Amino acid sequence: MGSPGWSRWVRPGAPGSRATRLELFYDLVFVFAFLNVTALTSTEPSATNLFRCLLVLGLLWWCWTGFAGLGNTVRADQGLLPMIGFLTIAATFLLALSMPGAFTDRPGGLDGPLVFAGCYFLVRASQLAVFGWVARGDPTRRRQWLLLALLPVAATGLLVAAALLPRRVAEHSTAVALQLTLWTVALVLEYVAGVRLGGSYWAVISAGHWAERHALMVLIALGESIIALGIGSKFVTGLPLTWPVVIAAVLGIAVASVLWWAYFDTLALALEQALHRSRDPVARARLARDAYTYLHLPLITGVIFFALGLKDLLTEVADPATPEWGVPLGWFWILVLYGGVGLFLLSIVACGLRATRVLRWPPVLAVLVLGLLTPVGAGVPEVGALALLALVCVVLVLVETPGQGRRRRRVRQLALEEQRAAEIEESRWRGEHL
Repeated sequence: MGSPGWSRWVRPGAPGSRATRLELFYDLVFVFAFLNVTALTSTEPSATNLFRCLLVLGLLWWCWTGFAGLGNTVRADQGLLPMIGFLTIAATFLLALSMPGAFTDRPGGLDGPLVFAGCYFLVRASQLAVFGWVARGDPTRRRQWLLLALLPVAATGLLVAAALLPRRVAEHSTAVALQLTLWTVALVLEYVAGVRLGGSYWAVISAGHWAERHALMVLIALGESIIALGIGSKFVTGLPLTWPVVIAAVLGIAVASVLWWAYFDTLALALEQALHRSRDPVARARLARDAYTYLHLPLITGVIFFALGLKDLLTEVADPATPEWGVPLGWFWILVLYGGVGLFLLSIVACGLRATRVLRWPPVLAVLVLGLLTPVGAGVPEVGALALLALVCVVLVLVETPGQGRRRRRVRQLALEEQRAAEIEESRWRGEHL
């Protein structure tokens, strides 16, 4: 607290801090945001809209990871931070509301692309304002902060240009290409320049907080897949519950459960332990950047694609106007469904390889099998395609879990001992002070 950047309004984080309730409240907005991301593609399935979905998801993730870094540096539930957090939540919610019209202005309301750009700037500016307050007493860090603060200004300028310039182009394909190019440059600018400029600026103060925040975001994404499974229009109130619907629901939950197991059974614990063992601040920041900021983005994207493939599946299976076991998914949707799961599995392999230097071969083989089954899945009814996916996922767990052997037991035992030690210390403190 004696540092020039700290005051009773902004309090520093601590090495043992964990996620706060305010941060969990903030994450609830992302449930809605992820639902709206899938709306970009589900209404008009095409490669262009899928790329738009990726661009929006990339900027949304950058907003979230900035808030995660902020909560790691300062106490998000103390001083002025709750008020700033509420403003950020409101801006993020408006950002999510504007997502369906982020690329095309819809008549009868505000300009969607410009609203998205403005809300994006508000979210990023509120985060950087706190970092600027902390850095105000350190000339070196303040200069670095000034460079970082220019990035959201430049990115927002590109988003505004993407909203205005394509309207002056007569040819539709050229306008779309120009718009996507400007969005891509904005995304690359934030990720590449932001990481390079911020590499020596920030540090992971609490490894537990950083790991917990990202693990909670994986949970939110998995929740999105469960919501997407049964959120189809009129499903609950207007369509019958049949045996094909029951089987499809169980298969969808089985795949989501396997994805949970693949991440949380061992990998999430091993990643956090590796982050704790990184005592050097630079090495820890690089590990956090690579394994979490970078590699968790395709991991989350994989779950979102899986949810996108499930969207309205139960509705179509329950609809009497469609075949009993659903219609064939076709190439686009089977690539989204199987590709999402494959991207998730490859991401957890990459995370484990980066953090623990251990290559997990079963998920790699499972992805290869899914690739071979893709032509079959595209031609069979929806429930059949989902059954093939569930079969591969369940076999993966049955093969990999016993194969991890002593390494899995060691990771889980260390996590259990850490939890018990924390519980004992917390109980001792409560006994003395409460």
